[in-house]
Amino acid sequence: MEIVRHHLHVHRSESDRIIPIPVDREVLAKRRWRAIAGDGREFGFDLDHLLSHGDFVLREEGILYAIRQREEPVFEIPLGYVPADAARVAWQLGNLHFPIQIVDEVIRVAADVAVKQMLDREQIPYFESLAVFCPVAAGAAHHHHHHD
Repeated sequence: MEIVRHHLHVHRSESDRIIPIPVDREVLAKRRWRAIAGDGREFGFDLDHLLSHGDFVLREEGILYAIRQREEPVFEIPLGYVPADAARVAWQLGNLHFPIQIVDEVIRVAADVAVKQMLDREQIPYFESLAVFCPVAAGAAHHHHHHD
């Protein structure tokens, strides 16, 4: 088993083969965990800092092992309207203590029954999707690298 303590600062070359290490978002919030890469290689993680989707953790003979956060059900709320409306939606989601991600002119939030009820009650347009959900970490100095 390969033990990982931190992500690598590497630049991917065209010849590198990327092997994914699929991980759930909740696992990425931990410092100690185990995972199996796409090629069956086992990894143990005892981290100094949390990892993010896209982080490389091992380079070996033209192979890069990369963290790939699994997609999960989310609600996406389009932001193509008045900024005050977007602020109201973000405030309401924050009031429910749900983390959000803002990407591609949408607010993304985990698909949860309480969120769905609030969106329906307030008649806020949204659609359901599967996506890699990387919410904003309030006050955290967490890094976000995306090496695709």
